[in-house]
Amino acid sequence: MSPRTSLRFWLLLVSVLFAAAVVGGISITTYLIVAGGMQGVASSTGDRVATSAQTILHDAFSEAFVSAAEQGFAGDQREKLATQTLTRELPGLLHLPGIGVAQYAVYGSDGALLWSSGASAVWPAQAPQRARAAQTATTTVSVARTGNIASGLLQKAQLEVRVVHAPVSLPDGTSAVVDVTYLPTDEERVIDAVRAPMLGLAISAMIIMVLLMQTSMAWVLSLVGNLGKAADSITAGQLDARLPERGSNEITSLAHSINQLIDRLQRRSDAQARFVADASHELATPVAGIRGYTSILRAWGAEDAKVRDESIDAIDRESRRMARLTGDLLNLLHADQGLVLKTERFDVNALVRDRLAATASRWIEKELDFVGPEDEDQLLVVGDPDRFEDVISILLDNAAKYTPLEGRVVVSTRRRRDMAEIEVSDTGQGIPPEDMSRIFDRFFRSEASRAAGEGGFGLGLAICKGIVDSMGGTIDVESEVGRGTTFVVRIPRGRA
Repeated sequence: MSPRTSLRFWLLLVSVLFAAAVVGGISITTYLIVAGGMQGVASSTGDRVATSAQTILHDAFSEAFVSAAEQGFAGDQREKLATQTLTRELPGLLHLPGIGVAQYAVYGSDGALLWSSGASAVWPAQAPQRARAAQTATTTVSVARTGNIASGLLQKAQLEVRVVHAPVSLPDGTSAVVDVTYLPTDEERVIDAVRAPMLGLAISAMIIMVLLMQTSMAWVLSLVGNLGKAADSITAGQLDARLPERGSNEITSLAHSINQLIDRLQRRSDAQARFVADASHELATPVAGIRGYTSILRAWGAEDAKVRDESIDAIDRESRRMARLTGDLLNLLHADQGLVLKTERFDVNALVRDRLAATASRWIEKELDFVGPEDEDQLLVVGDPDRFEDVISILLDNAAKYTPLEGRVVVSTRRRRDMAEIEVSDTGQGIPPEDMSRIFDRFFRSEASRAAGEGGFGLGLAICKGIVDSMGGTIDVESEVGRGTTFVVRIPRGRA
C-alpha cells in the first residue's frame, strides 16, 4: 500500500488541517481582538488629549490677550503680541504629563500655522477639515494615515493615525484651531510584541492537538489492523484470532461483535468438518459391506446358491441403508440452505393419526400401544403439511425404536394462543442427562443406543429441529432414564 493512500496518512493530513483551521482561527481572532483594542485605545487617547489641549489653549490665549491689553496694546498689535507670547509658552504647556504623548499644531483664525511641535504634527491635506472646525466651532476628526489591524500578522503593525481638529475660541470672537495628532507607536509596539509569542503558542497548540488526535486515531487504527489480521486469518482458514476487548465503549462493543462472529464461524467450521468426517464414516460402513459381499459373490457365489442369495440380500440391505443416509443428508442440506415451505391449511390431528397408523404397522412386532387425538378433534394450521409430516414421522419412529415390547407411545395436541403444541411421549429407555445437550447434533448417538444395537445414523432429530426452526417453531425435550422421553413441538398456527 502506498503511504499516500493509507488511512494513517489521510488521518494525519485531516488532523493537521483541522488543527491548523481551529488553532489558526482562534489565534487570528485573538490577534484581531487585540489589534482592534489597541486601535480603540489610540483613538480614545487622541480624543482625551485633544480635549485637554483645547482647554489649556483656550485659557492660555485668554491670558495672553489680557496681558497684551494690560500693556496698552489693542487691535492687531494686541493679537500679534498675544500670539508671540503664546508661542513661547506652548512647548511648556503642551508637554505636561498626560498630554505630552501627542503632536500639536496651532493654527490662527486665518488658517496660518502659528506653532507646531514637529513635522509629524503638520498635515497640509487636512486643511478643509481644519477650516470647517474653525467655522463651525465644532471638533472634527480626519484620518492622516490609513491603517490595517491585520497588517501586524506578518509584518510590523501599522494602525490608523487620526488627527483631531479642536477649535479654540479667542477673546476677539474668532477661533483658532489646534491639530492633535496621536501616533500609536506604543500600541503598535504592543501588537508587534504579542505576535511572536502568539505564533509560538499557536504552533505549540497545533502540534499538541495533532499529537492528541493521532494518539486517539492510533487506537482506532490498531483495531483496524486487528480487523485486518482477523480477516486474513479467516481467509486462511485460521479462526483462532481474537480482537482485544478492553473497557466499555463502542470500539469494545464492535470487537465483541466481531469476536462473536469469529466464534460462530469457528463453530460452523468445526461442525462442517465433523459433519464431513461423520458422513464419510457412516457412508464407509455400507460401502465396505457392499464391496465385501461383492468379493464373496465373485469368489463363491456362482457355485453356491445360498451364498449368492445371502450376498444379494446383504447388498440390497446395505444399498437401502446408503439410500436412507443419502436422503437424510439431502434433507439436512436443504435445511441448511433454507427450506422452501408451502402454505396450506391442514389438520394437525388428522396428520398425526395417519402417521400413528403407519408407525404402528411398521413396528407391529413390538406390540406397542399407540395413542393419538380423537377422530372428531381438529387442530387446523396453515403451513407445510409435508414437512410437518416428516417431523411427526421422525419423532414417532424414534419413540417406537427406543420403547421396549408392549410399551406405550402417546401423541397429544392442543392450542396455545397462536401456537399449535404437539407432544410425543414414550415409555422407552430415556436419554441420559449428559446426552441431553447433544441430541440434536448431527450424527450423534448416545452410548446407550449404540450398545443396544439400534440402527440409524443420528440424523433424524437434527433434521427434525431444522424443519421446526424453518417453520418458526420450537422443539423441547424432557427425559428420565428408564421411564421415557417427551418431545414438545410448537409451531405457529397462522391464519387457520
